[in-house]
Amino acid sequence: MPYEMIAALMFSTMMLMLLTGQRVFGAIGFVAVVAALLLWGDKGGFDIGFAASMKLMKWYPLLTLPMFIFMGYVLSESKIADDLYKMFHVWMGGLRGGLAIGTIGLMVLISAMNGLSVAGMAIGATIALPELLKRGYDKRMVTGVIQAGSSLGILVPPSVVLVLYAMIARQPVGQLWLAGVVPGLLMSAMFIAYIAVRCHLNPSLGPVLPPQERDIPRGEKLRLLWAGVLPLVIFAVMMVPFVNGWTSLVESSAIGALAAFAAAVFKGRMTRVVFENSVRNTLGITCMFMWIILAALAFGAVFDGLGAVKAIENLFTERLNLNPWVILILMQLSFIIMGTFLDDTAMLVIVAPLYVPLVGALGFDLIWYGILYTITCQIAYMTPPFGYNLFLMRAMAPPEISIQDIYRSIIPFVLVMIFALITVMLFPQIALWLPNLIYGN
Repeated sequence: MPYEMIAALMFSTMMLMLLTGQRVFGAIGFVAVVAALLLWGDKGGFDIGFAASMKLMKWYPLLTLPMFIFMGYVLSESKIADDLYKMFHVWMGGLRGGLAIGTIGLMVLISAMNGLSVAGMAIGATIALPELLKRGYDKRMVTGVIQAGSSLGILVPPSVVLVLYAMIARQPVGQLWLAGVVPGLLMSAMFIAYIAVRCHLNPSLGPVLPPQERDIPRGEKLRLLWAGVLPLVIFAVMMVPFVNGWTSLVESSAIGALAAFAAAVFKGRMTRVVFENSVRNTLGITCMFMWIILAALAFGAVFDGLGAVKAIENLFTERLNLNPWVILILMQLSFIIMGTFLDDTAMLVIVAPLYVPLVGALGFDLIWYGILYTITCQIAYMTPPFGYNLFLMRAMAPPEISIQDIYRSIIPFVLVMIFALITVMLFPQIALWLPNLIYGN
């Protein structure tokens, strides 16, 4: 059987297993192991899986994952996010749509604390959504705000998804994080501009808060402002030494975890329950990521052994004679399609062995492509019928918000995200300017 057919059979078998509801790492790892045994026998097949596990154990940057996840859970479980929303409630409530704009700001800060979109979704749905509905905000608009805002968690540093991409694509994590800063802020600014214009044209969508809810003593307002500064201080304490070369990535992640722990202790919120929940959740998510990466490494090793990457490159560039930009756009479309039933990590580990070498062969920058991949994942998260964020919102939303409301709420925000994706594609320096500035010096 030609190697191209073997690669296609492996990929289709894996996708079929995923559609049946199998766990991601189980489906990917099973196909990789069976294919290796059938192709190279007992000795060669087992060597591939063993080599993948050893490669994983030797990946020193992998230590950053539990550190960042622990940092996010400590800040979430200790209710520091509650203080953030109170700050936006007081300082932004006098504007039309001010609480919705403040929610986007909340999501940006949560993203800088956690690096996972699910954390922003959980906080937004449990803290912001009830407050927005209670104050007469349009349910469809605010539902879209929370879903779009939470998706920033995988783009704004310290994005866990970008750490995984860096490991699989062999790219510097620090440069990827810096590359995500400007696109993340640009997208959040686009969200805010849309909300502001929409509420200006139709004030009933986001009414101004009554004065009695906003008129509080200046000392209390300044105290709440400090709640918004605290996550930025933690982020600066973690990132400044790393960007300046004083610490390694792993050391900076440990500093961030310790800073978050110290902040919770300082505010008197580091209880036994908070600590246990943070550690338990960190362990669960870290182990999940490690199993997925292990399976992806084994799968990628089989693909490399088959020469499938080179075959696919020849198919697109020589047989079909496609323009590199057409190939890139087709890649992004495939991410959106897969995102209707897979999460970002699964999409990355499935196609990274194919796409990353192909992108490099086509002459595109792999740092820039990592940002394109991440933005496309954000869009896929919110694309019906099975977008990841759609079902998270359905599980957390109150009964008065139907699935039809959730689907319709994301339409304008998806359009904004597509515009942001096209902008970054046309102007790569939006993503590359900051890493070039820092690392170029």
